[in-house]
Amino acid sequence: MDARLALLQLGTLLGLLSLALEFTAEPTAAEEVYTNTWAVHIEGGPQEADRISRKHGFINHGNVFGGYYHFRHHTVVKRSLSGHRGTHVRLQKEPQVGYCTQPMHHIARFLVLLSPCQSNPSQADLNAKGAWSQGYTGRGVVVTILDDGIEKDHPDLATNYDPEASYDVNDGDSDPQPRYTQRNENRHGTRCAGEVAAAANNNVCGVGVAYNTKIGGVRMLDGEVTDMVEAHSLSLNSQHIHIYSASWGPEDDGKTVDGPAKLAKEAFLRGVTEGRGRLGSIFVWASGNGGREKDSCNCDGYTNSIYTLSISSTTQYGMVPWYSEACSSTLATTFSSGNPNEKQIVTTDLRQKCTDSHTGTSASAPLAAGIIALALEANMNLTWRDMQHLVVRTSHPAHLSTDDWSTNGVGRRVSHSYGYGLLDAGAMVALAQNWTSVGPQHQCVLTMLSEPRDISSRLLFSKTLDACWGKPEYVSSLEHVQARLTLSYNHRGNLAIHLISPLGTRSTLLAPRPKDYSSEGFNDWAFMTTHSWDEDPRGEWTLEIENVSEQGHDYGVLSQFTLILYGTGSSSINPLSPDFPRPSNNSCKTFDAQQICIGETH
Repeated sequence: MDARLALLQLGTLLGLLSLALEFTAEPTAAEEVYTNTWAVHIEGGPQEADRISRKHGFINHGNVFGGYYHFRHHTVVKRSLSGHRGTHVRLQKEPQVGYCTQPMHHIARFLVLLSPCQSNPSQADLNAKGAWSQGYTGRGVVVTILDDGIEKDHPDLATNYDPEASYDVNDGDSDPQPRYTQRNENRHGTRCAGEVAAAANNNVCGVGVAYNTKIGGVRMLDGEVTDMVEAHSLSLNSQHIHIYSASWGPEDDGKTVDGPAKLAKEAFLRGVTEGRGRLGSIFVWASGNGGREKDSCNCDGYTNSIYTLSISSTTQYGMVPWYSEACSSTLATTFSSGNPNEKQIVTTDLRQKCTDSHTGTSASAPLAAGIIALALEANMNLTWRDMQHLVVRTSHPAHLSTDDWSTNGVGRRVSHSYGYGLLDAGAMVALAQNWTSVGPQHQCVLTMLSEPRDISSRLLFSKTLDACWGKPEYVSSLEHVQARLTLSYNHRGNLAIHLISPLGTRSTLLAPRPKDYSSEGFNDWAFMTTHSWDEDPRGEWTLEIENVSEQGHDYGVLSQFTLILYGTGSSSINPLSPDFPRPSNNSCKTFDAQQICIGETH
């Protein structure tokens, strides 16, 4: 075996994970830190935006999408615990300004290793050779790493570097080169880029999963991470970039509940509806590194989104890494670091060097992005939802060990630690080649609760649903399911929340978080599960909320429960059509002209 295949075959990966983590110094999650940037919606186009920015002493960093512009004010303090009201009010008074906000700083995450050493070989791989042998290497596909920059002149990256897929959002220019420091803390994006697109046959570091893919980088984490910075990054050149890989999100401290704000949410939605010629931008996301804090990735609104393809990690020997988070939104898994004597990821590093110690779920997401690039080369007409279908159908439990593997209602094995299992590049490209695109996404929104319910120690709520049968939004085959909950509870971390589908699939929407002492509860938080993929949603759904504390003195109220079913429906939305399905309730004897039940047996 050529050593240049090191990245995919863990038999050549070196190093073990130090149990120490290093995080960039940040304000605490509880502090609201305002920055010197503004998100401004302006009618009248770029010239009007330039005029207004100059008038009020701003620098216009350009249009993000729609009429939104990214302004920066250099005479305003970069970080403050209070907003700059005078500047804000003057800007808001402009007739052409419809919306402006001074975004607050968000906390980003990624693992940084402190000390590498050596370990033993392993035979496990992601079957990249299976894709390569079919002739797919990522040619014609563009991947961008949303991170702290990319060393574009690295000898293993320069050949595949794509300036059109790159930008420096932090400084507002086109050069994503990392900021060099003595400690090399801005190395993360360059490491992720090498996993995807390190060149082949050049005897440098290794070979990327999709070694002919064009690679770009967005420098957006080496500065103030605001809603506007995120939106700008997520929407960059969306007709050119196919896949965005991100390994960041809210702090993995076991007590934070946070996600994308207004503009980032809109960027995700615009990405999947307008990006890539309306086939949809593909967002690959690391599931999180809060395992040591017993965090839940369903409390992270980025990886918990239906628009992101959430990727977890497994170790060389198929164990759950100590840093990995378990949740029902994770779709699949790739390799990363683990325990002593287990290997890490070989990839590119800063200053034109190589590393054998890339770690965490933040190393797993780029591997997945590379595999997805291979599948996309096999079929460039795949939509963002098609790609998730391919992942569900081709991932497999393999040798992955955990005690929560279960079989869902359509016979697939699924886990909260691994999703549907290990990605298989060869199987994905084989299935992609002749894949017929799934139908349009249907969204059935169902109000489940008519009045508030006390939670106390345990609440069990069940309701039989028809999945919007007889309506255009009818869902016959599930993809994502969201339970949007508003609840109060005096000790949020003691709660465990489960959702049980009509076919008996039990999804853990929230596991207990011992460090979460908050009394804020959840405010319209969308817990998501992928575990019922392809199931028929008609029938009885059950929500279970329980207090796992032995004290039994906690209290709270569930005030809102909305179930949102996403998936595909009938080939016809006309209830009169003979192929329009009838309800699964066999008690109905008589249907009217619109196929609505008007007579039931009792």
